[in-house]
Amino acid sequence: MLQRPVELAQYTSTEFQNWCAANHVTQSMGAVGVCWDNAVAESFFSHLKTEMFHQQTFANHLSARTAVMEYIEAWYNRRRPHRHNGGISPAAARIAHQTRDHESVAA
Repeated sequence: MLQRPVELAQYTSTEFQNWCAANHVTQSMGAVGVCWDNAVAESFFSHLKTEMFHQQTFANHLSARTAVMEYIEAWYNRRRPHRHNGGISPAAARIAHQTRDHESVAA
């Protein structure tokens, strides 16, 4: 069984970094004060909470898990407009990107 440090105030602490190295855990962090590596994840979880999670109650863990998967697959990826994709869904942006790549290879 893996043991972990009892008290961690910072993920950048030497103790935590040593624990990660000893347990073959690769940390994913940018430099101090750089927010870009977490910005996408934080944006997604913000939308998940405000658009779905806080609007419902769940009878159990399975119903919560199912609701999250439905939100991601049926709404967020396929229909939700995204400002950074020119107002189209991630699925539509992916298809457009793949189509452009395929057309440029064929040309």
